Amino acid sequence: MLAETEGRGSGRWIVTPRKGVPFLGSRERARARARERRRRVFVFFVESIGLTFLIGLVPPLHAIWYATMLLVGLLGVYVWLLLSLRERSAETQARHRVRDANVPERPRPTRERHVAEGHVTRPVFNGLGSFGADESANIVVRRARGVGMAGI
Repeated sequence: MLAETEGRGSGRWIVTPRKGVPFLGSRERARARARERRRRVFVFFVESIGLTFLIGLVPPLHAIWYATMLLVGLLGVYVWLLLSLRERSAETQARHRVRDANVPERPRPTRERHVAEGHVTRPVFNGLGSFGADESANIVVRRARGVGMAGI
């Protein structure tokens, strides 16, 4: 895929989110990843318990039920840990809501800010520098499906 980019011309690749998918900030994205990771661990425990139980049904392999009981205990501890994390998170969010309600809104700057780059100053938008009128940019925007990255 990288070899093909040279032949199509110069430019920057920008992968945009799929249509209808909300943009998540870094904090929300981290929460979503943690939620998915916790779900995978939970499913692993449930599948392992089911598999070891079925293996234990064979008469010479009844001893594997000890592993099943151990996994059930570990699943119980894991669920207890998840519930305590949820409770702690709810308390923290409630504390932040009360604290944020008392904070006045930050005043907006009244004048345009600039970043000095050598002897040229350029306007800054949300901390990002901008191109000047005399500078050209060759930016190519493609859908993720067209690039072969639809699973991202």
